[in-house]
Amino acid sequence: MKGYGEVILEHWRRPRNRGRLRAPDREAVQANPLCGDVVRLQLFFEDGCVRDVRFDGEGCAISQAAASLLTEKVKGKATAQLAELGEREFLGELGEVTATRAGCALLALWALQRALKEGPR
Repeated sequence: MKGYGEVILEHWRRPRNRGRLRAPDREAVQANPLCGDVVRLQLFFEDGCVRDVRFDGEGCAISQAAASLLTEKVKGKATAQLAELGEREFLGELGEVTATRAGCALLALWALQRALKEGPR
């Protein structure tokens, strides 16, 4: 497994799936009031699976890199699989994240959970 710095820097320097979808099925925005980071996550479903996903936002390298990593992780997954993705598992994908930065690292996951809970647009 790559170290925390390597994963974050790789996704921050070369973000995957950054941008916006023209017609997303689900969308959620999540903000961290402590630091001002914001992540918008948009999902397009086809046959019950994520066919396309995009994120945008502003914030630190951790929040933006975590959003990039999450988009790679959810593409092609069914709704039931998305609901199973937990905080511990996702933080494990990032490597070591300090407790003070966990809120930044989890913004995209929280946006995903919100989008699933709120349902289709």
